[in-house]
Amino acid sequence: MDAAFTAEQDEIRRTLREILGKRCGPDEVKAAVRTAAGHDRELWQQLARQLGLPGIAIAEEYGGVGCSPADLALACEETGRALLPSPLLATAALCVPLITALGTDAQRSALLPPLATGGLTAALAVSGPALATALALTGEDPSGQWSGGGRAGGVQARAVTADAAGSGRRLYGEATQVLDGHSAGLLLVAAHTGGFARSRTQLFLVREDAPGLVRSRQAVLDETRPQARIELRDVPAELLGDEGADVLGALAATGRTAAAVLAAEAVGAAGQALARTVEYVRQREQFGRAIGSFQAVKHRLADLYVRVQAARSAAYYAAWDPDQGGLALAQALETLRVTAGEAIQLHGGIGFTWEHDAHLYFKRAAADELLFGPVHRLRAHAADRAGLFADPATAPVGDSAAPPVTSPPAPTPTPTSPRTSPPPPAQEKVAV
Repeated sequence: MDAAFTAEQDEIRRTLREILGKRCGPDEVKAAVRTAAGHDRELWQQLARQLGLPGIAIAEEYGGVGCSPADLALACEETGRALLPSPLLATAALCVPLITALGTDAQRSALLPPLATGGLTAALAVSGPALATALALTGEDPSGQWSGGGRAGGVQARAVTADAAGSGRRLYGEATQVLDGHSAGLLLVAAHTGGFARSRTQLFLVREDAPGLVRSRQAVLDETRPQARIELRDVPAELLGDEGADVLGALAATGRTAAAVLAAEAVGAAGQALARTVEYVRQREQFGRAIGSFQAVKHRLADLYVRVQAARSAAYYAAWDPDQGGLALAQALETLRVTAGEAIQLHGGIGFTWEHDAHLYFKRAAADELLFGPVHRLRAHAADRAGLFADPATAPVGDSAAPPVTSPPAPTPTPTSPRTSPPPPAQEKVAV
């Protein structure tokens, strides 16, 4: 495995860091999240024109850059450094892979080009706080109960006579915690169909101007991750792909790639929080010297540096092998939480003020763990997939299976007469 970055990847990193350094400072971030869209539309279009950021992982035949998900993860490491509020995660990491995997040729040709140019944004809507379950990050639900289960709740789809728009489905229900759902021009809604007898989960396309669609932005902990509440009241929708598509499998595959992207983004945020803290302790003086010169502070910063580098290595490996995305995401989220907490502590009194920039990183850490975690469930699911706690008695035995480990037989005791005792051990003679 060659882990070195190519010249093109280094150029993407350098250009993106330069643009975000000029246009995405802490004050600009706070101003952008308070707009109606929740992000800087002008900056989003600049990133789309100069770097093709929304279409970095879209094939060239659909107007994209044609890079791999690893390049998207590398770019998201830089957006994580700046805590960039943008629809990049919802559009490029969640919706584009699903449209590519499940969509028909006509749907891909109609949707992917505007998504690649940034003219259209998309959001994935699942019912309730079940995003991590839907993406198979914290567990697997083969029956798709998280989408409604054929009973009340969630989002239900019913078949109707095709209307003038050619739609033969109507959706009813609601979805909360929809990333960028208030501003997305296209919604991918996970809905339950088939009733209780033929229960299954499918994805549907809903346009922003669909009748019966109600969207409202929610007040959330991390404003750089805007979320919306989606209400669907007999909304006409178009089925994504065919009836027999493996929706749950596509969601799980998208979850693995998204986990690698999120891990890289969290590592970027943790690295920047550490860099800002190191810069502060070099300047802040106490008792006539910089507080960064105290041994206790040095040890804490050294521990954070080791954590960040280990999480970065895990994120890079997951970008190469998305099957390891869950473990990399768990390590990256934990690293970001610990680093952001230490940043607040080492900034002293000013770090505890609500207006300080350190809180932006702490809120990102807490919000991401609520959305895609928690960390212990990410690790538990990864352990279950690897079979670490499987019962050896039920494990399949094949040609490649390791032979069972057996202990050597205990030595058979030699019978002795009960009237005689074994001779005492010989005494060792020691010269004095």
